[in-house]
Amino acid sequence: MVKIYKFGSFIREFRIKKDIGQRELAKKINISASYLNDIEKNKRPAPKLEILKKISKILDIDFKYLNDLASISNKDIAPDIYEFIKNKPEITSFLRILKESDFNKSDLSDLEKKILKNKTKVLIVAAGLGSRLKKHTEELPKCMLDFGGKTLLQRQIDAYKQNGIKDISLIKGYKKNKINYKGIKYFSNTDFKNNNILNSIFYAEKIINGNIIISYSDILFEPFVVKRALESNHDISIVVDIDWRGYYVNRKEHPITEAENVIFNSDNEVVKIGKINTGRNDVHGEFIGMLKLSNKGAEIFKSHFNRCKKLYWNKPFHRAKIFQQAYLTDMIQELVDVGVKVNCVIIEKGWKEIDTVEDYRKALVEFK
Repeated sequence: MVKIYKFGSFIREFRIKKDIGQRELAKKINISASYLNDIEKNKRPAPKLEILKKISKILDIDFKYLNDLASISNKDIAPDIYEFIKNKPEITSFLRILKESDFNKSDLSDLEKKILKNKTKVLIVAAGLGSRLKKHTEELPKCMLDFGGKTLLQRQIDAYKQNGIKDISLIKGYKKNKINYKGIKYFSNTDFKNNNILNSIFYAEKIINGNIIISYSDILFEPFVVKRALESNHDISIVVDIDWRGYYVNRKEHPITEAENVIFNSDNEVVKIGKINTGRNDVHGEFIGMLKLSNKGAEIFKSHFNRCKKLYWNKPFHRAKIFQQAYLTDMIQELVDVGVKVNCVIIEKGWKEIDTVEDYRKALVEFK
């Protein structure tokens, strides 16, 4: 069960985690230490928006979440929303339409999904060493390898932009100075040598909200793959190729036993995922390395990650020896095991993984 915090208690816990004294924080946000002490003891309501912004920045707390806590504390509209309405009086007529149309919770949820669908963003995870590509990645991260005059990363960006997605972020690590595309937000995985893709994703936790696609950086895919992901109305979806076996014919350096297989039920919901053996009668495909989350799905994903991080840090987690080395598929399996529905977006081909020298050479031949 997710813990529900009081505003003051939440601030105090984060301040202590950051090893910042009460007087030090009070000075930085320009309030008295006694006033901050009263806030932390929940004797005073949450402060105004200007102070919330400073607290959010100094303690590195999600600004939206902080405003929601302030709303509960003050039993009033969230400060950022109040400020928005005050500065945009024209929004009043829209809110009145909602009120007079008697919008229920389901109607509002549908409206939210439609708005967010047009605001989808992307997070590309590109921190890994790419050691299986040997000499080709001695000086470059693998997303910067050339394919027909464009880097792998550029081809991904093009596929997203063809689907109207312009808000793109990327997590760098290995040879990070080699990735310098303009118009992209960057995050650095400072421990990429020791962690794996799951923990790498959470170096960009602050932007995991709203509608978001999270993808591996070593996959080439057609624009229609992104389109199919965008069409999903589920909170948590993964893209699964059901015509995947052909990719493994004569693929010696990355055998079929290393495929991230997915077994799903008749409702296209994940039952098992990972490097697993699938039986002849199993309904299954291969996870291509693309995850799509709604705003609600993002919150579910983050809360379960942080729960597992506390429980399994330096301990085994699904197929990983320790939590730090976990794959994204380990987290997906955890979600399924605790009863969270993960939907499969079904495709048939239209993508390639570039994991080994063999993969790279074959792809180059096709581009020629």
